[in-house]
Amino acid sequence: MAHKQTLAQRINILRASVMGANDGILSVAGIVIGVAGAATSSYAILISGLAGTLAGTISMAMGEYVSVNTQKDSQKMAIIQQTERLKEDYDHEFKIVKQKFTEQGIKEELSQRATMELMTQDALATTMRERYGFNIHDLTSPYAAAIASMISFPTGAILPLVSITFFPIHIRIMATVLAVIAALALTGYSAAVLGNSNRYRAVVRNIIAGILTMIVTYFIGHLFA
Repeated sequence: MAHKQTLAQRINILRASVMGANDGILSVAGIVIGVAGAATSSYAILISGLAGTLAGTISMAMGEYVSVNTQKDSQKMAIIQQTERLKEDYDHEFKIVKQKFTEQGIKEELSQRATMELMTQDALATTMRERYGFNIHDLTSPYAAAIASMISFPTGAILPLVSITFFPIHIRIMATVLAVIAALALTGYSAAVLGNSNRYRAVVRNIIAGILTMIVTYFIGHLFA
């Protein structure tokens, strides 16, 4: 029977997907706009965009895999250390959890009862959550994160590639810029929702980063035209 992912694990994979798509849009837009500033050949622009998409897909997937694996290794080491602490001095770990609850404004008696119930149910998960702030049952798979990035990066890259290649020459740069701004607004908003942060600021920040990237790469390309 397949292991069912928790909500936290699904959100982490969605985060990797959103960020992969965002990087695909931004990176490839910067490449094709830069090349368009230096050349008029649609073929040259398309090839550069495809090369950037391939390189970015591999880089993004491997980066996500290494990053999540490193985090997971650190979490596993913390779990091993905490398991030893519980064996050596269970009472001390009990007091730490109880103190955490007391510091949150929970009454002494209720803190004692809650700690006892949680520690009896799963002492390791309880102490890991209170000491390190993560759930041992919600570890993200590095393979899932890498695959999510591998799929989402080229998906995001499709928009600037199609826009710069198939729009008429006299409007293709502006059309690509507008399409990229709309896409970055969507990924910025999605990332803010997943991260429970300010939607407006996330969207504006993402759009500004995209516009600056396209302006800089266009003028660099234009210098070598």
